[in-house]
Amino acid sequence: MPDSSQPVLERVDNPEQLRALTLGQLKRLAQELREFMIDSVSRTGGHLAAGLGTVELTIALHYVFNTPTDRIVWDVGHQSYPHKILTGRRERMSTLRKRHGLSGFPKRDESPYDTFGTGHSSTSISAALGMALAARSTDPRRKVIAVIGDGAMTAGMAFEALNHAGDLDADLLVILNDNEMSISPNVGGLSNYLARLLSGRFYATVREGSKKVLKNVPPLWELASRAEEHVKGMVVPGTLFEELGFNYIGPVNGHDLETLIKTLQNLRSLSGPQFLHIVTHKGKGYPPAEQNPCFYHGVTPFDPATGTMRSKASGPSYTQVFGDWLCDMAERDPRLWGITPAMREGSGLVTFSERFPERYLDVGIAEQHAVTLAAGMACEGIKPVVAIYSSFLQRGYDQLIHDVALQNLPVLFAIDRAGIVGPDGPTHAGTLDLSFLRCVPNLMIMAPSDEDECRRMLTTGFRHDGPAAVRYPRGTGPGAPVTRTLEPLPVGKAELRRQGRDIALLAFGSLLAPALAAGEALDATVVNMRFVKPLDETLLRELATGHRLLVTLEENVIAGGAGSAVAEYLAGAGSTCPVRHLGLPDAVIEQGSREELLAECGLDTDGIIAAVRAFSTGTC
Repeated sequence: MPDSSQPVLERVDNPEQLRALTLGQLKRLAQELREFMIDSVSRTGGHLAAGLGTVELTIALHYVFNTPTDRIVWDVGHQSYPHKILTGRRERMSTLRKRHGLSGFPKRDESPYDTFGTGHSSTSISAALGMALAARSTDPRRKVIAVIGDGAMTAGMAFEALNHAGDLDADLLVILNDNEMSISPNVGGLSNYLARLLSGRFYATVREGSKKVLKNVPPLWELASRAEEHVKGMVVPGTLFEELGFNYIGPVNGHDLETLIKTLQNLRSLSGPQFLHIVTHKGKGYPPAEQNPCFYHGVTPFDPATGTMRSKASGPSYTQVFGDWLCDMAERDPRLWGITPAMREGSGLVTFSERFPERYLDVGIAEQHAVTLAAGMACEGIKPVVAIYSSFLQRGYDQLIHDVALQNLPVLFAIDRAGIVGPDGPTHAGTLDLSFLRCVPNLMIMAPSDEDECRRMLTTGFRHDGPAAVRYPRGTGPGAPVTRTLEPLPVGKAELRRQGRDIALLAFGSLLAPALAAGEALDATVVNMRFVKPLDETLLRELATGHRLLVTLEENVIAGGAGSAVAEYLAGAGSTCPVRHLGLPDAVIEQGSREELLAECGLDTDGIIAAVRAFSTGTC
């Protein structure tokens, strides 16, 4: 017999062991799981509040369903930490988000229980629907569950998938994890009782049987349909999902483990599209996170006793520089509006949203809408600024081309998290934007080398009569003093930072600092290119005639990036000066600290020196 004094969590290394526990042990497991997660994330940093809210749901899902044969897709993946802990990775949680450690998101090659990678939101229902359709021919008994956070339901993609799933009558369970507490008054004994009743086989049998009988009597069928919708509509907010073809159940208290288990057991026996609405408290069980779930959404290492972060960055981050600039420019120009797709905190718009609420728009997780919304505003004389992560702009690419660039509209894109992002890993890496932006007509593209230059580029882009993009990295820069002026840069002009001999280093954005250090060691010319589009063609011609080798440096993939633009121009101009490129490889760059990853890619000072010496001697 197991030792009753031993923590339950220590006896659970996989869901099969979890299924052998009693309800009382499961409740103890939930408490221990929260305590373990708080302690673990306090050491490593990571996403905290969302996972604390899904503890009971995670336990109930793995208790009721035969995972990993049954598939669970977590959306967004930052709520999956409890899932990782219960699926054989508890001992590795100390490596979370570190180089060669556990990913902060579900990852298919990490565990068979991670059925789909979900670093970006709102993909779960589409992926789960694909799995459910595949199961019809591969394993008809398999159950497929999509767990989607309420924020992810703001994306149109989620509703596209719901509409398709209902039309196909797919055997799929969608669980909406509503952690905004907006409908908390509906959660209680009556609501839980109704959820269990409506998810039960008796109700389902009567419902389906009545449909078959009453459909032969059209007037009675219409009356019965209206009556059922009216009765359910009085007690549950599920009319929309019913119209999409789902059987809606809820709202259910997502922290009532017994009700969750019984409801999921009922739903497991039903076929067709099912929709379970649960209400949870983000940050549940940790008072600091309960009181400020946004702050504890993603954290650096902290003291679990007080909630105080253990380290703070010195100097303003690029995100802070942008936020300050946005407020300063908004004071100067009433045409400025700030737009974000659900990234107010991450993109630095908190102060702007408080000072200029009438000119602030959070569109939810809807990047396509954010871009076209800005285009429409620009048509009417507004000067919109779209604050967006590099990896999230990928989702609005068609709109950037079709709705903004082709019409040459003055929309400024403030692109955060450009380049390597570190612990968040490849799903959030902004390694492709220079390549996919450079080919877009009418678009000005800038990359700042320091904090003050970032501010000046934002002003330059805002005053430009056409679309413009400023892409800057995560975290802090080299520490340049930031002036509070609103002075633009001369468009398309690079800056000669060091005059050397034979070799010229052409640095774009964040790699100027290591390029300057390498330039000293190599006695090389160093240029801060500033503009990716338009290039400083005059200076490029001068450099090509005065040096025997040009080397471009960028924190972007080499393929199609800024260096490619330099080579294309010089080739077209008939230059014979060789051009070599340093940048990110054509590969998935895994998680780790930004410093570790840049060094592995050869983009730190030592790597640049070694590569340039190899280029100049012809050894590579």
